[in-house]
Amino acid sequence: MSGIDSLPPLREVIAEHGLSAKKALGQNFLLDLNLTAKIARQAGDLSQCDVLEIGPGPGGLTRGLLAEGARRVLAVEKDARCLPALEQIARAYPGRLEVVEGDALMLDPLAHLVSPIRVVANLPYNIGTELLVRWLTPPDWPPFWESLTLMFQREVAERIVAQPGSKAYGRLAVLAQWRSDARVVMSLPPNAFTPPPKVASAVVHLTALPKPRYPADAAVLQRVVAAAFNQRRKMLRSALKGLAPDIETKLHAAGLSSTDRAEQVPLEGFCALARVLNA
Repeated sequence: MSGIDSLPPLREVIAEHGLSAKKALGQNFLLDLNLTAKIARQAGDLSQCDVLEIGPGPGGLTRGLLAEGARRVLAVEKDARCLPALEQIARAYPGRLEVVEGDALMLDPLAHLVSPIRVVANLPYNIGTELLVRWLTPPDWPPFWESLTLMFQREVAERIVAQPGSKAYGRLAVLAQWRSDARVVMSLPPNAFTPPPKVASAVVHLTALPKPRYPADAAVLQRVVAAAFNQRRKMLRSALKGLAPDIETKLHAAGLSSTDRAEQVPLEGFCALARVLNA
């Protein structure tokens, strides 16, 4: 019996089902159930929420979410080897866990979940950033989710919460902070995982804002930010010249210096430029 429920410890589950982590799937398993329950608690009170979990593996975080009182959990797993272990958890929590075998990038969460919805996941490293960008850039806002509580490599977590002037500041920080409050809530060393990754990890909690922090057209803002940071060492007048023939005039109208570089521009400045370009 484990410390949080009546199911076997995760090491026994992994041994029983032969679940060695696959590098090709970006898998690193968290085996400490007290730690997975602590991660679940970072998402707040889940008793009135449905939870989307991506890449549950043998189900450590899944068990943490259910033990912490999540109303219902949808666990999306691409690795068929993990399904028997997840079905064992579903039997222990009748009616509260749905397991879907498939690719998270192809999933429509609203076909399975009822609002309010929170996303809590130890994301597979190979699709984590892509999923985050998708969740931050839906066609309509507010999104389907209330909050995201996600584990990333420490370097990615720092990019999400980075401030202007830092090397970590870039497209991910602008997209995240434009539409959400983002903060790092936990750090985890490599030895917390099996197998240990080469880098430290961190949990980031993002709360969706009811509307973006500053007005801007989403598509225009994304183009501006992508162009600026794709050539982040260049001055803005050079990096953004493909967006408008009179880009220096546009930069001045937005209150920006044409000789600044992307990492010096605050979120508000990017939004102002997007408005000028869209006018």
